[in-house]
Amino acid sequence: MMPTGQTRLAGVIGWPVRHSRSPDIHNAAYRALGLDWLYVALPVPPGRVADALVGMRALGIEGLSVTMPHKAAAAAAVDACTADAAALGAANTVRREGERLVGDNTDGGGYVDSLLAEGIDPAGRRCVVLGGGGAARAVVRALAASGAASVVVVNRDPGRGAAAAELAGPVGGVGALDDPGLLAGADLLVNATPLGMGDDRTLAADPAPLPEHAVVSDLVYHPRRTPLLDAAEARGLRTVGGIGMLVHQAARQLVAWTGQEAPLDAMLAAVEG
Repeated sequence: MMPTGQTRLAGVIGWPVRHSRSPDIHNAAYRALGLDWLYVALPVPPGRVADALVGMRALGIEGLSVTMPHKAAAAAAVDACTADAAALGAANTVRREGERLVGDNTDGGGYVDSLLAEGIDPAGRRCVVLGGGGAARAVVRALAASGAASVVVVNRDPGRGAAAAELAGPVGGVGALDDPGLLAGADLLVNATPLGMGDDRTLAADPAPLPEHAVVSDLVYHPRRTPLLDAAEARGLRTVGGIGMLVHQAARQLVAWTGQEAPLDAMLAAVEG
């Protein structure tokens, strides 16, 4: 589909951002839906997010995805934030409502959607989340909101881990991997750190203590099979890779911007093909 004079524009801002798979995912959705929309990558240097949002408003850009390192700056620069973006202090999504720009965060909801798509309901599960950064915080909040029995955060910086655990409310807590009972009592292990990304073969955690029914999830999607997922699969545990979260958080953005139901098969095929 070639752009026309009626084409509506969306995009992703980040630094760097040319490597992003988001244009593949969103443009595949627009083609599947027959929408005259175009989604592009827009490099924005640090410190220029507020300027980018002025440009969004002036140019009539319908929506922006926001990736590293701009999520906190975007949340601070929009006119209003949803409850998720406000609680996390980070917006991965900006949508236009007339002249107002609203920040949202679809990361956590997209993660839970990716589990549900695999038939895995986090409700009632004892969860362990590795990491205390933005992705971990979004996942912690979303798991608690989905009814998880407990959400224990493991982070090398205890203060950062405690801050992330607070997002889970009364079911949140902090833990350490050297606690022999931590993984032995877990139903869901989530790696929300960069360990295992690209050529890094570091094992985020040894899945050996996990019970046989446990699910191991990794937010890293490049490579598709991380050291953690390989180790868990070798133990016979069920695993969930990071592609699902990538696609489902984008699907939530698509719905917010276009009002259309997300064509998930087309969006998944754009990154799995």
